[in-house]
Amino acid sequence: MNRPRILIADDTPASLSLLSSVLEPQGYEILAVSSGKDALKIAERAKPDLVLLDVMMPGHDGFHVCRTLKAEEATRELPVIFITSRNDTESVLNGFRVGAVDYILKPFHAEEVITRVATHLKISRLTRELQQRNAELEKEMTRRKEVEVAHDKASQRLSSLASREAQRWGLEGFVGGSKHLKHVLNDIERLRKFAKTSVLITGESGTGKELVARALHYQSARADGPFIPVNCVAVPAELLESLFFGHMKGSFTGATADRKGYFELADGGTLFLDEIGDMPAALQAKLLRVLEDGEITPVGSTKSHRVDVRVVSATNADLTAKIASGDFRQDLYYRLARYTVETPPLRERREDLPLLCAHFLKVFAMEMGMAAPALDETAMAVLSRHSFPGNIRELKNVMERALILSGGKTVLPQHLQLFESASTSASAGKGPSSAAIKPQADSVPLNLDDAEHTLICRALEQTGGNVTEAARLLNVNRSRIYRRMPKTNA
Repeated sequence: MNRPRILIADDTPASLSLLSSVLEPQGYEILAVSSGKDALKIAERAKPDLVLLDVMMPGHDGFHVCRTLKAEEATRELPVIFITSRNDTESVLNGFRVGAVDYILKPFHAEEVITRVATHLKISRLTRELQQRNAELEKEMTRRKEVEVAHDKASQRLSSLASREAQRWGLEGFVGGSKHLKHVLNDIERLRKFAKTSVLITGESGTGKELVARALHYQSARADGPFIPVNCVAVPAELLESLFFGHMKGSFTGATADRKGYFELADGGTLFLDEIGDMPAALQAKLLRVLEDGEITPVGSTKSHRVDVRVVSATNADLTAKIASGDFRQDLYYRLARYTVETPPLRERREDLPLLCAHFLKVFAMEMGMAAPALDETAMAVLSRHSFPGNIRELKNVMERALILSGGKTVLPQHLQLFESASTSASAGKGPSSAAIKPQADSVPLNLDDAEHTLICRALEQTGGNVTEAARLLNVNRSRIYRRMPKTNA
Protein backbone atom coordinates (compact mmCIF):
# COMPACT_ATOMS: atom_id res chain seq x y z
CA MET A 1 0.00 0.00 0.00
CA ASN A 2 1.35 3.47 -0.94
CA ARG A 3 2.31 5.78 1.91
CA PRO A 4 0.29 9.01 2.22
CA ARG A 5 2.21 11.86 0.64
CA ILE A 6 2.43 15.21 2.47
CA LEU A 7 3.68 18.43 0.89
CA ILE A 8 5.22 20.93 3.38
CA ALA A 9 5.82 24.51 2.15
CA ASP A 10 7.71 26.77 4.59
CA ASP A 11 10.50 29.26 3.94
CA THR A 12 12.10 28.50 7.31
CA PRO A 13 14.51 25.53 7.09
CA ALA A 14 14.15 24.82 10.81
CA SER A 15 10.37 24.50 10.48
CA LEU A 16 10.73 22.21 7.46
CA SER A 17 13.18 20.01 9.32
CA LEU A 18 11.04 19.87 12.46
CA LEU A 19 7.81 19.06 10.63
CA SER A 20 9.58 16.36 8.59
CA SER A 21 11.05 14.78 11.72
CA VAL A 22 7.61 14.73 13.35
CA LEU A 23 5.68 13.26 10.39
CA GLU A 24 8.12 10.85 8.70
CA PRO A 25 8.13 8.39 11.64
CA GLN A 26 4.33 8.17 11.22
CA GLY A 27 4.82 6.51 7.83
CA TYR A 28 4.23 9.55 5.62
CA GLU A 29 6.21 10.44 2.52
CA ILE A 30 7.40 14.06 2.92
CA LEU A 31 7.84 16.54 0.06
CA ALA A 32 9.47 19.74 1.38
CA VAL A 33 9.70 23.09 -0.50
CA SER A 34 10.61 26.60 0.64
CA SER A 35 8.45 28.77 -1.64
CA GLY A 36 4.87 29.11 -2.77
CA LYS A 37 5.87 28.85 -6.42
CA ASP A 38 7.60 25.51 -5.82
CA ALA A 39 4.62 24.33 -3.79
CA LEU A 40 2.29 24.85 -6.77
CA LYS A 41 4.63 23.01 -9.12
CA ILE A 42 5.07 20.04 -6.79
CA ALA A 43 1.35 19.86 -6.00
CA GLU A 44 0.50 19.69 -9.70
CA ARG A 45 3.16 17.08 -10.49
CA ALA A 46 3.31 14.86 -7.38
CA LYS A 47 -0.38 15.02 -6.36
CA PRO A 48 0.11 14.87 -2.58
CA ASP A 49 -2.60 13.72 -0.18
CA LEU A 50 -2.33 16.77 2.09
CA VAL A 51 -0.55 20.17 2.14
CA LEU A 52 0.96 21.98 5.15
CA LEU A 53 1.33 25.69 4.25
CA ASP A 54 3.11 28.55 5.93
CA VAL A 55 1.39 31.87 5.36
CA MET A 56 4.39 34.14 4.99
CA MET A 57 6.60 32.98 2.09
CA PRO A 58 8.53 34.84 -0.59
CA GLY A 59 6.80 35.32 -3.96
CA HIS A 60 3.45 33.61 -3.49
CA ASP A 61 2.21 33.63 0.10
CA GLY A 62 0.23 30.75 1.58
CA PHE A 63 -3.17 32.37 0.90
CA HIS A 64 -2.33 32.73 -2.81
CA VAL A 65 -1.08 29.13 -3.01
CA CYS A 66 -4.24 27.75 -1.32
CA ARG A 67 -6.52 29.90 -3.50
CA THR A 68 -4.72 28.64 -6.65
CA LEU A 69 -4.91 25.01 -5.55
CA LYS A 70 -8.66 25.30 -4.97
CA ALA A 71 -9.15 26.90 -8.37
CA GLU A 72 -7.63 23.96 -10.26
CA GLU A 73 -9.72 20.84 -10.96
CA ALA A 74 -6.81 18.47 -10.24
CA THR A 75 -6.06 19.89 -6.77
CA ARG A 76 -9.47 21.25 -5.71
CA GLU A 77 -10.16 18.45 -3.23
CA LEU A 78 -6.66 18.52 -1.74
CA PRO A 79 -6.87 19.27 2.04
CA VAL A 80 -4.75 22.28 3.03
CA ILE A 81 -3.68 23.04 6.63
CA PHE A 82 -2.11 26.40 7.44
CA ILE A 83 0.71 26.20 10.01
CA THR A 84 1.92 29.68 10.90
CA SER A 85 2.78 32.08 13.69
CA ARG A 86 0.12 34.59 12.56
CA ASN A 87 -2.65 34.23 15.11
CA ASP A 88 -4.75 37.31 14.42
CA THR A 89 -8.41 36.63 13.77
CA GLU A 90 -8.38 38.09 10.25
CA SER A 91 -5.55 35.76 9.15
CA VAL A 92 -7.37 32.72 10.56
CA LEU A 93 -10.63 33.68 8.87
CA ASN A 94 -8.86 34.43 5.60
CA GLY A 95 -7.26 31.00 5.73
CA PHE A 96 -10.67 29.32 5.88
CA ARG A 97 -12.07 31.69 3.23
CA VAL A 98 -9.48 30.57 0.65
CA GLY A 99 -10.29 26.90 1.30
CA ALA A 100 -8.13 25.58 4.15
CA VAL A 101 -9.48 22.79 6.35
CA ASP A 102 -7.49 23.68 9.49
CA TYR A 103 -5.17 26.28 11.04
CA ILE A 104 -2.26 25.37 13.37
CA LEU A 105 -0.31 28.02 15.26
CA LYS A 106 3.43 28.04 15.79
CA PRO A 107 5.07 27.02 17.97
CA PHE A 108 3.16 23.74 17.58
CA HIS A 109 3.07 20.55 19.60
CA ALA A 110 4.14 17.42 17.73
CA GLU A 111 1.09 15.44 18.90
CA GLU A 112 -1.22 18.22 17.72
CA VAL A 113 0.28 18.15 14.22
CA ILE A 114 0.21 14.34 14.07
CA THR A 115 -3.42 14.18 15.24
CA ARG A 116 -4.72 16.91 12.92
CA VAL A 117 -2.86 15.55 9.89
CA ALA A 118 -4.16 12.01 10.53
CA THR A 119 -7.71 13.32 11.06
CA HIS A 120 -7.82 15.32 7.83
CA LEU A 121 -6.23 12.52 5.82
CA LYS A 122 -8.94 10.21 7.10
CA ILE A 123 -11.67 12.77 6.35
CA SER A 124 -10.24 13.25 2.84
CA ARG A 125 -10.13 9.49 2.23
CA LEU A 126 -13.68 9.00 3.48
CA THR A 127 -14.86 11.94 1.38
CA ARG A 128 -13.30 10.42 -1.74
CA GLU A 129 -14.86 7.05 -0.98
CA LEU A 130 -18.23 8.69 -0.40
CA GLN A 131 -17.98 10.62 -3.67
CA GLN A 132 -16.98 7.45 -5.50
CA ARG A 133 -19.86 5.55 -3.92
CA ASN A 134 -22.28 8.35 -4.77
CA ALA A 135 -21.04 8.29 -8.36
CA GLU A 136 -21.53 4.53 -8.47
CA LEU A 137 -25.00 4.88 -6.97
CA GLU A 138 -25.85 7.55 -9.51
CA LYS A 139 -24.72 5.25 -12.31
CA GLU A 140 -26.71 2.40 -10.78
CA MET A 141 -29.80 4.58 -10.48
CA THR A 142 -29.38 5.67 -14.10
CA ARG A 143 -28.96 2.04 -15.13
CA ARG A 144 -32.03 1.02 -13.15
CA LYS A 145 -34.07 3.80 -14.70
CA GLU A 146 -32.95 2.59 -18.11
CA VAL A 147 -33.88 -0.97 -17.12
CA GLU A 148 -37.27 0.22 -15.87
CA VAL A 149 -37.90 2.10 -19.10
CA ALA A 150 -36.80 -0.95 -21.11
CA HIS A 151 -38.97 -3.17 -18.89
CA ASP A 152 -41.99 -0.94 -19.43
CA LYS A 153 -41.41 -0.98 -23.17
CA ALA A 154 -40.90 -4.75 -23.08
CA SER A 155 -44.09 -5.15 -21.06
CA GLN A 156 -45.98 -3.12 -23.63
CA ARG A 157 -44.48 -5.19 -26.44
CA LEU A 158 -45.20 -8.39 -24.51
CA SER A 159 -48.80 -7.36 -24.01
CA SER A 160 -49.10 -6.60 -27.70
CA LEU A 161 -47.28 -9.83 -28.54
CA ALA A 162 -49.53 -11.83 -26.24
CA SER A 163 -52.54 -10.39 -28.03
CA ARG A 164 -51.08 -11.29 -31.42
CA GLU A 165 -50.01 -14.72 -30.17
CA ALA A 166 -53.49 -15.37 -28.84
CA GLN A 167 -54.78 -14.79 -32.35
CA ARG A 168 -52.00 -16.77 -33.99
CA TRP A 169 -52.20 -19.74 -31.65
CA GLY A 170 -55.90 -19.59 -30.88
CA LEU A 171 -58.55 -21.74 -32.46
CA GLU A 172 -58.07 -19.77 -35.68
CA GLY A 173 -54.66 -21.44 -36.04
CA PHE A 174 -56.29 -24.80 -36.77
CA VAL A 175 -57.12 -25.60 -40.40
CA GLY A 176 -59.83 -28.09 -41.31
CA GLY A 177 -63.34 -29.19 -40.51
CA SER A 178 -63.10 -32.93 -39.93
CA LYS A 179 -64.85 -34.50 -36.97
CA HIS A 180 -61.51 -35.48 -35.43
CA LEU A 181 -60.26 -31.88 -35.54
CA LYS A 182 -63.57 -30.60 -34.18
CA HIS A 183 -63.19 -32.98 -31.26
CA VAL A 184 -59.77 -31.43 -30.46
CA LEU A 185 -61.20 -27.90 -30.78
CA ASN A 186 -64.03 -28.80 -28.46
CA ASP A 187 -61.51 -30.04 -25.89
CA ILE A 188 -59.59 -26.77 -26.10
CA GLU A 189 -62.78 -24.76 -25.73
CA ARG A 190 -63.89 -26.94 -22.81
CA LEU A 191 -60.60 -26.29 -20.99
CA ARG A 192 -60.74 -22.51 -21.48
CA LYS A 193 -62.02 -21.92 -17.94
CA PHE A 194 -59.76 -24.52 -16.29
CA ALA A 195 -56.42 -22.69 -16.46
CA LYS A 196 -54.89 -24.69 -13.62
CA THR A 197 -55.75 -28.16 -14.87
CA SER A 198 -52.80 -30.24 -16.10
CA VAL A 199 -53.33 -31.55 -19.62
CA LEU A 200 -51.65 -34.46 -21.40
CA ILE A 201 -51.63 -34.29 -25.20
CA THR A 202 -51.13 -37.60 -26.98
CA GLY A 203 -50.65 -38.40 -30.64
CA GLU A 204 -48.18 -39.39 -33.29
CA SER A 205 -45.17 -37.26 -34.15
CA GLY A 206 -46.05 -34.34 -36.38
CA THR A 207 -49.75 -34.14 -35.51
CA GLY A 208 -49.56 -30.68 -33.96
CA LYS A 209 -49.31 -31.37 -30.24
CA GLU A 210 -47.42 -28.13 -29.57
CA LEU A 211 -50.05 -26.18 -31.53
CA VAL A 212 -52.68 -27.63 -29.20
CA ALA A 213 -50.54 -26.76 -26.15
CA ARG A 214 -50.16 -23.15 -27.31
CA ALA A 215 -53.88 -22.91 -28.02
CA LEU A 216 -54.63 -24.17 -24.51
CA HIS A 217 -52.39 -21.44 -23.13
CA TYR A 218 -53.55 -18.52 -25.27
CA GLN A 219 -57.23 -19.44 -24.93
CA SER A 220 -56.98 -19.46 -21.14
CA ALA A 221 -56.70 -16.86 -18.39
CA ARG A 222 -52.92 -17.41 -18.55
CA ALA A 223 -52.63 -15.87 -22.02
CA ASP A 224 -50.74 -12.83 -20.70
CA GLY A 225 -48.23 -15.06 -18.91
CA PRO A 226 -45.22 -16.83 -20.45
CA PHE A 227 -45.40 -20.00 -22.51
CA ILE A 228 -42.20 -21.99 -21.96
CA PRO A 229 -41.72 -25.03 -24.24
CA VAL A 230 -39.21 -27.69 -23.17
CA ASN A 231 -38.19 -30.80 -25.10
CA CYS A 232 -37.50 -33.36 -22.37
CA VAL A 233 -35.29 -35.42 -24.70
CA ALA A 234 -32.98 -32.48 -25.42
CA VAL A 235 -32.24 -31.62 -21.76
CA PRO A 236 -28.73 -32.80 -20.70
CA ALA A 237 -28.96 -35.28 -17.83
CA GLU A 238 -26.34 -33.50 -15.73
CA LEU A 239 -28.25 -30.20 -15.95
CA LEU A 240 -31.79 -31.50 -15.46
CA GLU A 241 -32.38 -30.18 -11.97
CA SER A 242 -30.64 -26.86 -12.63
CA LEU A 243 -32.54 -26.18 -15.85
CA PHE A 244 -35.94 -27.05 -14.38
CA PHE A 245 -35.61 -25.54 -10.91
CA GLY A 246 -32.79 -23.01 -11.27
CA HIS A 247 -29.57 -22.69 -9.29
CA MET A 248 -27.72 -20.32 -6.99
CA LYS A 249 -24.38 -18.73 -7.74
CA GLY A 250 -21.51 -21.04 -6.72
CA SER A 251 -23.74 -24.09 -6.29
CA PHE A 252 -21.58 -26.01 -8.77
CA THR A 253 -18.66 -25.46 -11.11
CA GLY A 254 -19.69 -22.98 -13.77
CA ALA A 255 -22.56 -21.48 -11.75
CA THR A 256 -21.25 -17.91 -11.96
CA ALA A 257 -24.61 -16.29 -11.22
CA ASP A 258 -28.09 -17.09 -9.93
CA ARG A 259 -30.26 -18.52 -12.69
CA LYS A 260 -33.98 -19.12 -12.96
CA GLY A 261 -35.22 -22.53 -14.05
CA TYR A 262 -38.03 -23.39 -16.44
CA PHE A 263 -40.63 -23.45 -13.65
CA GLU A 264 -39.75 -19.97 -12.42
CA LEU A 265 -39.61 -18.64 -15.98
CA ALA A 266 -43.10 -20.05 -16.54
CA ASP A 267 -44.49 -18.56 -13.32
CA GLY A 268 -47.96 -17.20 -14.04
CA GLY A 269 -48.09 -19.04 -17.35
CA THR A 270 -47.69 -22.47 -18.91
CA LEU A 271 -44.81 -24.94 -18.97
CA PHE A 272 -45.06 -27.23 -21.98
CA LEU A 273 -43.15 -30.50 -21.52
CA ASP A 274 -42.79 -32.20 -24.89
CA GLU A 275 -41.78 -35.87 -25.14
CA ILE A 276 -42.67 -36.31 -21.46
CA GLY A 277 -42.47 -40.09 -21.86
CA ASP A 278 -38.68 -39.83 -22.20
CA MET A 279 -38.16 -37.85 -19.01
CA PRO A 280 -35.50 -39.50 -16.78
CA ALA A 281 -36.79 -41.29 -13.69
CA ALA A 282 -34.86 -39.01 -11.29
CA LEU A 283 -36.57 -35.93 -12.67
CA GLN A 284 -39.99 -37.61 -12.68
CA ALA A 285 -39.90 -37.77 -8.88
CA LYS A 286 -38.93 -34.11 -8.54
CA LEU A 287 -41.55 -33.05 -11.07
CA LEU A 288 -44.20 -34.94 -9.13
CA ARG A 289 -43.24 -33.13 -5.93
CA VAL A 290 -43.54 -29.72 -7.62
CA LEU A 291 -46.91 -30.62 -9.09
CA GLU A 292 -48.15 -31.72 -5.67
CA ASP A 293 -47.02 -28.77 -3.52
CA GLY A 294 -46.34 -26.03 -6.10
CA GLU A 295 -42.90 -25.23 -4.67
CA ILE A 296 -39.42 -25.36 -6.17
CA THR A 297 -35.98 -25.35 -4.55
CA PRO A 298 -33.11 -24.07 -6.72
CA VAL A 299 -29.89 -26.08 -6.71
CA GLY A 300 -27.64 -24.78 -3.93
CA SER A 301 -30.49 -23.16 -1.99
CA THR A 302 -32.06 -24.26 1.27
CA LYS A 303 -35.19 -22.20 0.69
CA SER A 304 -38.12 -23.15 -1.50
CA HIS A 305 -40.64 -20.78 -3.03
CA ARG A 306 -44.01 -21.17 -4.65
CA VAL A 307 -44.67 -20.94 -8.37
CA ASP A 308 -47.97 -20.71 -10.20
CA VAL A 309 -47.45 -22.87 -13.27
CA ARG A 310 -49.81 -24.89 -15.39
CA VAL A 311 -48.10 -27.96 -16.84
CA VAL A 312 -49.15 -29.15 -20.28
CA SER A 313 -47.28 -32.23 -21.47
CA ALA A 314 -47.19 -34.18 -24.70
CA THR A 315 -46.02 -37.59 -25.85
CA ASN A 316 -46.11 -39.86 -28.86
CA ALA A 317 -45.30 -42.84 -26.66
CA ASP A 318 -47.66 -45.29 -24.99
CA LEU A 319 -47.35 -44.16 -21.38
CA THR A 320 -49.41 -47.07 -20.08
CA ALA A 321 -46.82 -49.46 -21.57
CA LYS A 322 -44.03 -47.38 -20.01
CA ILE A 323 -45.80 -47.54 -16.67
CA ALA A 324 -46.07 -51.32 -16.97
CA SER A 325 -42.35 -51.60 -17.76
CA GLY A 326 -41.42 -49.31 -14.86
CA ASP A 327 -40.06 -46.53 -17.10
CA PHE A 328 -42.72 -44.01 -16.10
CA ARG A 329 -44.28 -43.29 -12.73
CA GLN A 330 -47.96 -44.06 -12.49
CA ASP A 331 -48.55 -41.36 -9.85
CA LEU A 332 -46.92 -38.77 -12.13
CA TYR A 333 -49.12 -39.90 -15.00
CA TYR A 334 -52.25 -39.25 -12.93
CA ARG A 335 -50.97 -35.77 -12.04
CA LEU A 336 -50.18 -34.91 -15.67
CA ALA A 337 -53.25 -36.47 -17.26
CA ARG A 338 -55.97 -34.64 -15.35
CA TYR A 339 -57.39 -34.20 -18.84
CA THR A 340 -56.21 -35.84 -22.06
CA VAL A 341 -56.38 -34.44 -25.57
CA GLU A 342 -55.61 -36.76 -28.46
CA THR A 343 -54.35 -35.25 -31.73
CA PRO A 344 -55.44 -37.36 -34.74
CA PRO A 345 -52.99 -38.48 -37.45
CA LEU A 346 -53.44 -36.90 -40.86
CA ARG A 347 -54.61 -40.18 -42.40
CA GLU A 348 -57.69 -40.01 -40.15
CA ARG A 349 -58.64 -36.51 -41.29
CA ARG A 350 -58.07 -36.73 -45.05
CA GLU A 351 -61.05 -34.46 -45.69
CA ASP A 352 -58.91 -31.63 -44.25
CA LEU A 353 -56.11 -32.26 -46.76
CA PRO A 354 -57.23 -29.76 -49.48
CA LEU A 355 -57.59 -26.96 -46.93
CA LEU A 356 -54.25 -27.79 -45.34
CA CYS A 357 -52.44 -27.87 -48.68
CA ALA A 358 -53.91 -24.53 -49.70
CA HIS A 359 -53.03 -23.08 -46.29
CA PHE A 360 -49.37 -24.15 -46.39
CA LEU A 361 -48.92 -23.05 -50.00
CA LYS A 362 -50.29 -19.64 -49.02
CA VAL A 363 -48.03 -19.38 -45.95
CA PHE A 364 -44.85 -20.34 -47.80
CA ALA A 365 -45.73 -18.19 -50.81
CA MET A 366 -46.10 -15.17 -48.52
CA GLU A 367 -42.70 -15.91 -46.96
CA MET A 368 -41.14 -16.05 -50.43
CA GLY A 369 -42.90 -12.94 -51.65
CA MET A 370 -45.03 -14.58 -54.33
CA ALA A 371 -48.67 -15.37 -55.01
CA ALA A 372 -49.97 -18.69 -53.73
CA PRO A 373 -50.12 -21.21 -56.63
CA ALA A 374 -53.00 -23.55 -57.36
CA LEU A 375 -52.78 -27.28 -56.68
CA ASP A 376 -53.48 -29.49 -59.68
CA GLU A 377 -56.33 -32.00 -59.21
CA THR A 378 -54.08 -34.90 -60.15
CA ALA A 379 -51.51 -33.75 -57.58
CA MET A 380 -54.26 -33.56 -55.00
CA ALA A 381 -55.26 -37.13 -55.86
CA VAL A 382 -51.65 -38.25 -55.34
CA LEU A 383 -51.59 -36.56 -51.94
CA SER A 384 -54.92 -38.13 -51.00
CA ARG A 385 -53.49 -41.63 -51.55
CA HIS A 386 -50.34 -40.91 -49.58
CA SER A 387 -50.13 -42.31 -46.04
CA PHE A 388 -48.26 -39.33 -44.53
CA PRO A 389 -46.33 -41.16 -41.82
CA GLY A 390 -44.90 -37.77 -40.79
CA ASN A 391 -48.41 -36.28 -40.52
CA ILE A 392 -48.86 -32.47 -40.66
CA ARG A 393 -45.13 -31.84 -40.33
CA GLU A 394 -44.48 -33.98 -43.39
CA LEU A 395 -47.22 -32.24 -45.36
CA LYS A 396 -45.69 -28.84 -44.57
CA ASN A 397 -42.35 -29.98 -45.96
CA VAL A 398 -43.96 -31.51 -49.05
CA MET A 399 -45.79 -28.25 -49.78
CA GLU A 400 -42.70 -26.10 -49.25
CA ARG A 401 -40.65 -28.28 -51.63
CA ALA A 402 -43.52 -28.34 -54.14
CA LEU A 403 -43.68 -24.54 -54.16
CA ILE A 404 -39.93 -24.36 -54.79
CA LEU A 405 -39.95 -27.01 -57.52
CA SER A 406 -42.98 -25.46 -59.25
CA GLY A 407 -41.39 -22.03 -59.27
CA GLY A 408 -44.61 -20.56 -57.94
CA LYS A 409 -46.73 -21.98 -60.74
CA THR A 410 -49.45 -24.63 -60.51
CA VAL A 411 -48.26 -27.52 -58.37
CA LEU A 412 -48.22 -30.73 -60.45
CA PRO A 413 -47.65 -34.35 -59.40
CA GLN A 414 -43.98 -34.19 -60.42
CA HIS A 415 -43.43 -31.41 -57.89
CA LEU A 416 -44.44 -33.69 -55.02
CA GLN A 417 -41.53 -35.36 -53.25
CA LEU A 418 -43.17 -38.09 -51.17
CA PHE A 419 -41.24 -40.60 -49.10
CA GLU A 420 -42.85 -43.84 -48.02
CA SER A 421 -42.66 -47.60 -48.32
CA ALA A 422 -42.60 -49.27 -51.74
CA SER A 423 -45.99 -50.93 -51.13
CA THR A 424 -47.66 -47.62 -50.41
CA SER A 425 -45.96 -45.76 -53.24
CA ALA A 426 -47.22 -48.29 -55.77
CA SER A 427 -50.65 -46.73 -55.37
CA ALA A 428 -49.46 -43.16 -54.94
CA GLY A 429 -49.40 -42.14 -58.60
CA LYS A 430 -46.45 -40.23 -60.03
CA GLY A 431 -45.01 -39.04 -56.74
CA PRO A 432 -41.53 -40.55 -56.19
CA SER A 433 -41.39 -42.97 -53.31
CA SER A 434 -38.66 -43.94 -50.92
CA ALA A 435 -38.28 -47.15 -52.89
CA ALA A 436 -37.51 -45.08 -55.97
CA ILE A 437 -34.74 -43.18 -54.25
CA LYS A 438 -33.47 -45.69 -51.73
CA PRO A 439 -30.07 -47.18 -52.57
CA GLN A 440 -30.26 -50.90 -53.15
CA ALA A 441 -27.28 -51.64 -50.91
CA ASP A 442 -27.07 -50.80 -47.23
CA SER A 443 -23.39 -50.06 -47.43
CA VAL A 444 -22.17 -46.54 -48.24
CA PRO A 445 -20.66 -46.34 -51.77
CA LEU A 446 -17.03 -45.36 -52.11
CA ASN A 447 -17.93 -42.79 -54.76
CA LEU A 448 -18.29 -39.45 -52.92
CA ASP A 449 -21.34 -38.23 -54.85
CA ASP A 450 -23.12 -41.57 -54.46
CA ALA A 451 -22.24 -41.69 -50.77
CA GLU A 452 -23.73 -38.24 -50.23
CA HIS A 453 -26.87 -39.27 -52.12
CA THR A 454 -27.15 -42.42 -49.99
CA LEU A 455 -26.81 -40.55 -46.70
CA ILE A 456 -29.34 -37.93 -47.72
CA CYS A 457 -31.84 -40.62 -48.72
CA ARG A 458 -31.38 -42.42 -45.42
CA ALA A 459 -31.83 -39.19 -43.48
CA LEU A 460 -35.02 -38.42 -45.39
CA GLU A 461 -36.35 -41.93 -44.72
CA GLN A 462 -35.52 -41.64 -41.05
CA THR A 463 -37.33 -38.30 -40.73
CA GLY A 464 -40.35 -39.26 -42.81
CA GLY A 465 -39.37 -36.90 -45.63
CA ASN A 466 -38.81 -33.94 -43.30
CA VAL A 467 -36.11 -31.94 -45.08
CA THR A 468 -35.48 -29.65 -42.11
CA GLU A 469 -34.94 -32.58 -39.74
CA ALA A 470 -32.81 -34.42 -42.29
CA ALA A 471 -30.62 -31.33 -42.70
CA ARG A 472 -30.25 -31.14 -38.94
CA LEU A 473 -29.23 -34.80 -38.72
CA LEU A 474 -26.64 -34.36 -41.46
CA ASN A 475 -25.55 -30.92 -40.22
CA VAL A 476 -25.99 -29.35 -43.68
CA ASN A 477 -28.18 -26.64 -45.20
CA ARG A 478 -31.60 -27.61 -46.53
CA SER A 479 -30.62 -26.27 -49.96
CA ARG A 480 -27.97 -28.98 -50.22
CA ILE A 481 -30.60 -31.66 -49.67
CA TYR A 482 -32.93 -30.08 -52.21
CA ARG A 483 -30.14 -30.11 -54.81
CA ARG A 484 -29.49 -33.82 -54.23
CA MET A 485 -33.14 -34.89 -54.18
CA PRO A 486 -34.24 -36.85 -57.26
CA LYS A 487 -36.09 -34.93 -59.94
CA THR A 488 -38.89 -36.40 -62.04
CA ASN A 489 -39.82 -35.35 -65.52
CA ALA A 490 -42.94 -33.30 -66.07
